[in-house]
Amino acid sequence: AAAHPALSPGQAFSELQAKVMDTQQKVKLADLQIEQLNKTKKHAHLTDTEVMMLVDETRMYEGVGRMFILQPKGVIHNQLLEKQRIAEEKIKELEQKKSYLERSVKEAEDNIREMLMARRAQ
Repeated sequence: AAAHPALSPGQAFSELQAKVMDTQQKVKLADLQIEQLNKTKKHAHLTDTEVMMLVDETRMYEGVGRMFILQPKGVIHNQLLEKQRIAEEKIKELEQKKSYLERSVKEAEDNIREMLMARRAQ
């Protein structure tokens, strides 16, 4: 993004630095969210592995709010697969967002470098 023409070089520089810091924070947040989703995915996978080892007649309950509902093994299995699939999709979205943010940081840093070079050249 080009610096606003009405801004002084100092203001433009400060704005770019603020943008870099803000964007780096968003990258960190995306990393935390990805880490959390990976845990959710792994937990669902491990739970499903255990569920699939049980005999089909095993009584299984799904926690819904404060109560538990009796569910067939197949339903529980599908829910756990769905949980993994959703986590996987969200991870992909976040990784795309993160790479966009990282490119944005790099561009802003390049702009800052150019501004510093231009200042030194004056």
